[in-house]
Amino acid sequence: MHELDGAVRSYAWGSRTAIARLRGLPVPTAHPEAELWLGAHPAGPARVVTDEGPRSLLEVVRENPARELGSRSLEDFGDRLPFLLKLLAAEEPLSLQAHPSAAQAREGFARENAAGIPLGSSIRNYRDDSHKPELVVALTTFEALAGFRRPDRTVKLLGALGVPELEPYVALLAGQPDSDGLRALFTTWITLPPPVLAALMPGVLDGCVAYLAAEPDGEFADEVRTALELSEAYPGDTGVLASLLLNRVRLEPGQGLYLDAGNLHAYLHGVGVEIMANSDNVLRGGLTPKHVDVPELLRVLDFDSAPAPFVEPVQVPGTGKFEYDTPAPEFELSRIELTDASTGPNSFVLGGDGPRVLLCTAGTATLVAGDRSLELSQGAAAWIAAEDPEVVITPLGGRVQLFSASTGRLRT
Repeated sequence: MHELDGAVRSYAWGSRTAIARLRGLPVPTAHPEAELWLGAHPAGPARVVTDEGPRSLLEVVRENPARELGSRSLEDFGDRLPFLLKLLAAEEPLSLQAHPSAAQAREGFARENAAGIPLGSSIRNYRDDSHKPELVVALTTFEALAGFRRPDRTVKLLGALGVPELEPYVALLAGQPDSDGLRALFTTWITLPPPVLAALMPGVLDGCVAYLAAEPDGEFADEVRTALELSEAYPGDTGVLASLLLNRVRLEPGQGLYLDAGNLHAYLHGVGVEIMANSDNVLRGGLTPKHVDVPELLRVLDFDSAPAPFVEPVQVPGTGKFEYDTPAPEFELSRIELTDASTGPNSFVLGGDGPRVLLCTAGTATLVAGDRSLELSQGAAAWIAAEDPEVVITPLGGRVQLFSASTGRLRT
């Protein structure tokens, strides 16, 4: 068991205060801090703080995968850590994006390798051969777009804007209110010639303004307000139109959102803990200056409409542990809530047969594993190897909240 120093990723949509403040560091930071990576991804491995000094977690795992990962993880996922835990802070919207399935990732990675596209190229879609299911759990109120809304609800929303230029598109979806109709409408919008898009967008935005003026708390106020906010950040972007087709999501602290392959989504604002398969494969659809490959995006998208994929935590009886169940085999995530008062659990024993990353998001706790002890304060993390003894977690002076990330299990 060792302290784990995460790798800060600076992207334009990040926050100059949220991650640094959580870690007890000075604010504002010189650059936006979007993510803190707590894993062994080659693009940004965390560092294990050892008695000999800090070492890359990627190197630590490669040096002794049996000790660090354990036999079950090695058998199921090979000699690399199969998950990546992140602390994420979105001050501005992320790109509209989706992730491939495992089969699509393998095929796309091999295809781009055969085409000779460098891994670091800006036009590369597949940087590895893995899928990227992901789960985000809110630490603050967290806003997002996730998955296609029911077509009949979208027809109602678009009709409520009262925009004559939208009528042919509304008719298209109303005449085929299913996944094929959504595919046709989304494909039409994302491939609009620039002159047509430039003629359509002002009317849509005027309709949004008029809707909010008439019904500031109306049925679709959040969706319409989001489209206007996105148009300010990305004027003339087809992603603004696409946002009107998606579920608008608001998570409260502790709630989760699971995003499987093909789910078109965009995080809008908030701070959360995110866990995913150890992959960097992203197909973008707009709201970004980065590479957008429309044909490849359309190939991976799932156009089935469904409610937003919320994940409510389930408490393990008699403990302060709350589990977030997802179908992803690469990872499991749980939240541990402890207090030193009589109002709740005041210690927890963390065991398992694989590697773990512990992230403290509130308070301070003492971790004891065999003859080693570690004090973990808010914003700090720990690496627990598969062969480490079980860890006893005890709060120091009040409420403690930690997130435990571990290897999942293959479903048979």
